[in-house]
Amino acid sequence: MPKVFISDLVLRDGPQSLIATRMRTEHMLPICAKLDSVGFWSLEAWGGATFDTCVRFLREDPWERLKKLRKALPNTPIQMLLRGQNLLGYRHYADDVVRAFVQKSADNGVDVFRIFDAMNDLRNMRVSVEAVKKAGKQAEGAISYTTSPVHNIPHFVELARGLAELGCDTIAIKDMAGLLTPTVAFELVKAVREATHLPVHTHSHATSGLASMAHLKAVEAGATIIDTCISAFSEGASHPTTESMVAALAGTEYDTGLNLALLEEIAAYFREVRKLYWQFESTFTGVDPRVLISQVPGGMISNLSNQLKEQGSLNRMDEVLLEIPRVREDLGYPPLVTPTSQIVGSQAVINVLTGGRYKTITNEVKSYLQGRYGQAPGKVNEQVRSLAIGNQEVITCRPADLIPDEMEKLRGEIEDLSRTEEDALTYAMFPDLGRTFLQERNAGTLAAEALLPVEAKNAASTTRSAADEFRITLHGETYHIRLTGTGHAGQAERPYYVSVDGVTEEVLVEALNEIEVTSSGSSHSPKSDSGTNKKASSGGRPRPSHVGHVTTAMPGNIVDVMVSTGQKVKAGDPVLVIEAMKMENEIQASISGTVIALYVTKGDTVTPDQALLEIQPE
Repeated sequence: MPKVFISDLVLRDGPQSLIATRMRTEHMLPICAKLDSVGFWSLEAWGGATFDTCVRFLREDPWERLKKLRKALPNTPIQMLLRGQNLLGYRHYADDVVRAFVQKSADNGVDVFRIFDAMNDLRNMRVSVEAVKKAGKQAEGAISYTTSPVHNIPHFVELARGLAELGCDTIAIKDMAGLLTPTVAFELVKAVREATHLPVHTHSHATSGLASMAHLKAVEAGATIIDTCISAFSEGASHPTTESMVAALAGTEYDTGLNLALLEEIAAYFREVRKLYWQFESTFTGVDPRVLISQVPGGMISNLSNQLKEQGSLNRMDEVLLEIPRVREDLGYPPLVTPTSQIVGSQAVINVLTGGRYKTITNEVKSYLQGRYGQAPGKVNEQVRSLAIGNQEVITCRPADLIPDEMEKLRGEIEDLSRTEEDALTYAMFPDLGRTFLQERNAGTLAAEALLPVEAKNAASTTRSAADEFRITLHGETYHIRLTGTGHAGQAERPYYVSVDGVTEEVLVEALNEIEVTSSGSSHSPKSDSGTNKKASSGGRPRPSHVGHVTTAMPGNIVDVMVSTGQKVKAGDPVLVIEAMKMENEIQASISGTVIALYVTKGDTVTPDQALLEIQPE
């Protein structure tokens, strides 16, 4: 009987950290027989960002993925990451939704539920733990490890005691950013073991270069399970290498008993698979000690990189990494794990790119500061709270206590498309996205984003000119291309932002011409004899030219239009809601006056170089 067990993350957190969770089920299944024969304590294969990515990009049914993996892994427990009351979405759900989701996850193949809350608020984990135990599955309560003036070993030990009292079977120390040092790992594991007498499972990203050492010291202190990842998807923003940790423990009292030769066969398979996803590779694949200050988790680094790339501002990553700790302090030092990592990270990006702190505040930051995510670990900045929510009352109860049962309502809203209870739960996680997904599934028109051939990698920066919107056929595949944004005119080469089957990409283009639009919106060639025409943005909308033009600070999608033509508004009134970086932002009226033109509708993709509506001043 081995003294230390391995949970491998090659089917979930490894690819999430290094290739933006883009691995398809078809590339997992062929190796499952070998994975199943290794003898892992568990394979983490579901939860986290996999559900979102399956629906949003891969156009796969996440429930079908789970069923297929369950069938292909008959001997190995499947583990998922569950965000407590947030489940796999970005808001709190009613208790009946939580119970239904957990039961269906168990029915379809999940054996181990790692449950955490971004605030480490035990109130937000209770219903999930109860539901897992009722389903007869294993509940692993996770402490989201972080460092701050309010986080220390006694604090985490108290959390561990609370998780034990909730009925958890194991305790996970979830170090999502690679902040856990070897010395602290030893002391923390020892203290948790003594306080709870439960098995301790350690999880740490390799971003800072400390994770392997932290695992070893944790094992010496009594941890019996560690998270690692097969070498093809390990290290950097991912996790310590499975083969390396197995070799390090071999021949000791902690020997895992796993077969290195078999692990290498699996690694060789995944090395070839990874090549298929070159276009999604994170820039941040090595050791990055900056994480010890910024505390950005492994899975968040690639997201920040993509967000800044879409803005043509990848060179501002260092500024964002400096801003993240400041925003985190303002919000009372939440651990940076989904969804708080997105909440803090997106606000930091906005603060940097808009040239002013909290000039624009996301709806999620407003909800956070109102207490809708739970109790902040530390004291929040009251000035920032006032900017965000004004005099609104701050919630002090468990947020889900304010949410009435939802399942019946959700079933009714989707009954025209739903075939199963799982479909209703997909819709519950992502209403707009889920509805579109189910419509296309039922129509048989689901199509995954394109995997570009490896040969295209060397040509990815080729200069080219482009129309506004067109289709191309390449190697028998047809792609829909839409130009959604550009850099500044006058440059010999400037970035163009294009949507390829809905996936945002950046290309460098030598601009050969510019188009103009009349006030009616029709486009034509530039005229040298008229100064009355407005330059058009890349999307055919006017470029912002005066204070009455309302714009966005971030590229994204319009999710709500809150005004109509002819409506009077006051400066600061919300007029649009845009989704950017999975966060919703209200766009406010720039001046008081009357809305005289709307250039967008719900669902439109927009960029900062476009006027979204026009207000005539009073």
